Amino acid sequence: MAPVSTRPASAIAHATDAADGAYRFSARLTMTGLPVAGGGTRDSWCSGALIAPRWVITAGHCFRGPDGRRVSRVVADRTSVTVGRTDLASRVGYEAEVVAVRQADTVDVALVELDTAITGVVPLRLADAPPVPGEVLRLTGYGSTTADGLVPAGRLQTGRFTVGRIGAEAIETSGRQPRADTSPCPHDSGGPYFRERADGTAALVAVVSTGPGCPHPGPDFSARTDVLDDWIAASIDSTGGPARWIPAVVGGGVVFVLLSVVLARLRCRRAPPPRGAAIDE
Repeated sequence: MAPVSTRPASAIAHATDAADGAYRFSARLTMTGLPVAGGGTRDSWCSGALIAPRWVITAGHCFRGPDGRRVSRVVADRTSVTVGRTDLASRVGYEAEVVAVRQADTVDVALVELDTAITGVVPLRLADAPPVPGEVLRLTGYGSTTADGLVPAGRLQTGRFTVGRIGAEAIETSGRQPRADTSPCPHDSGGPYFRERADGTAALVAVVSTGPGCPHPGPDFSARTDVLDDWIAASIDSTGGPARWIPAVVGGGVVFVLLSVVLARLRCRRAPPPRGAAIDE
């Protein structure tokens, strides 16, 4: 990956610190003791969002076996989730353990089931309309503070992005604010792109999947969630279902098939490792 700059960038490069208590549905998934090919283990983490009291949505590639294939199971010795904690050094918010994983068939999206229901945070509801080109979305994430993925962020980061071209299962998202090169960094994988509305509600549109090294101008590729409504509903039982109609207060929303032109562009360059992957993969 390209170097960030002469000084470390924030997670979600060139983003801003989230205000205390903002975007409380944002989640950090911490994997301890991930097996690696040839033996041994490593630690890693991803980002995500609480969409129901016992369910978090994230990137599918955050759960892979030593062979790199996505799997519908917990891979690490321990996978924990922190929700509602803007400053990771604080004790604010909630913690739970991941007990099950469900992978979408084609989209780079996974649902993780928690051992304990988180009832003190309003879940991020699912968008009821697809993304459109030119739409502005907000992203939150707990990615690294450097492009090499070695330094964890100590605080939730956020930025705004513009939707570009739209594929059947993915969209392009490019930095808008604070800067044109605001972009996801390693371990922002699974971070939610969501709509913000004037009434203070948010709605999930996509999650971080892959893209060039951070920071960079131009698009990253994000997995659509609106195409997964039926799968999400079928994956989560009625008592712990997604908060489709519950508003979330804002401030106080693989391989997958892209548009053919996007696929052509990807073939012309060396694809970067998934953001949730170890840097030596």
